[in-house]
Order: sequence, then structure tokens, then C-alpha cells
Amino acid sequence: MNTLFRLTALGTSALIAVAPLAAKDKDKKKDQPQQIAAGRTPMPQPAEEPAPAPQPVAAPAPTASIAEAIPTTGTNATLAALITQAQFAGTLGQPGPYTVFAPSDEAFTNFGAANLDQLKKPENAPFLQKILQYQVVPGEITAEKLKAQIAAGGGTATLTTLEGTPLTAKEVNGVIELTGAGGNKAYISKPDVKETNGVIHVVNGVILPKLG
Repeated sequence: MNTLFRLTALGTSALIAVAPLAAKDKDKKKDQPQQIAAGRTPMPQPAEEPAPAPQPVAAPAPTASIAEAIPTTGTNATLAALITQAQFAGTLGQPGPYTVFAPSDEAFTNFGAANLDQLKKPENAPFLQKILQYQVVPGEITAEKLKAQIAAGGGTATLTTLEGTPLTAKEVNGVIELTGAGGNKAYISKPDVKETNGVIHVVNGVILPKLG
């Protein structure tokens, strides 16, 4: 009886004696700094460089004169035919520079088939020359320059044409309006088609000087 009690007591004492030691070892390990496994240290990643800003693509340099370019625009076939008939290509092929207000095919449709037929008659060749010259202004005037001239002129710019008489330009809701000496109007529908000897502005009307 006494022997059994003593073993139990000893066992209990042993457990009691060991437990604090184990707790102390656990606390000691807890207090130690954690070791990072060799070879697992994360490598710092280089900062990503921002993508370069896209560079504006420069428009290709023109290689054709105004005389050569007008037949290739896709919208000025009637004008090209009249230039050929009037032998006006020689003028538009010179160094210039020139600014051409080029009526589109739709502009000549609005001009009227009867009027166009009259212009094509040989006896009316002087009038055809006069009208073609009236669409041309000496010097290279881009849309931006023309708007600056309009602003400087208090809302109107006066341009002297190759024909010798002026036409006027003003800006209406951001669009450049041209008024001929004959009183009719046209608007620039496609500005700044640059060629080697100047610039073409496609317009939606035939600008007329005073005829007769």
C-alpha cells in the first residue's frame, strides 16, 4: 500500500518537476528570433518602368504638285477634267506656292448640269479660265493660318485670288465659309491637303467671281 502510493507520488512529483522545465523551454524558443530558411529570402523586384508615351506619327512628305494631286483625290474628278480642258495644269504645276479651294464633284453637281455644260463650250473658255483662277490664292494658307487671318481681321479675311479679284472668308461654327464676289458661298469640307507647291482645301461649292 505504501509502495504504490510512493510510486504514484514520485510519478506525480516527476511530472510536476518536468512540466515547468518544458514550459520554460517553450517560452525560450518563443523568445528566440525566427530564422528564415536559407535560399527562400524573397528577392527585391525592380520597379517597373513606365511605358514610353506614343510618339506622333509625322505625315509623309508630299511628292506631287497640286496639278498632279487633284486628279487623284477621289473627290475632284470634274475639277480635274476642267483643268485639263482649260490647260490650267501648267499653272498649278509651277513652284507657287498656291492655295487652291478645290470644288468637289458634289459641288459641281449642285452647280447644275446646264451651267457646267456652258462652261465646257469652247466659246466660253475665257469664263472657265476666270473661274478656275478664282479658286486659287497665291501663297500657302493652311486652315490654321486662315483662321488666324479671320481673327485678326475682326471676323473676316479678304483674299486676293489669282484671277485678281478678292473673295472673303469667315468662320461659322468652327467651319470656314468662303464668299465669292458673285455672292455665292462655299464651305471648306476637307482642309489642308498639302502638296509640294502649296495646299488644297476641298470645298462644297463653286466660288464665282463677277462674270461679265
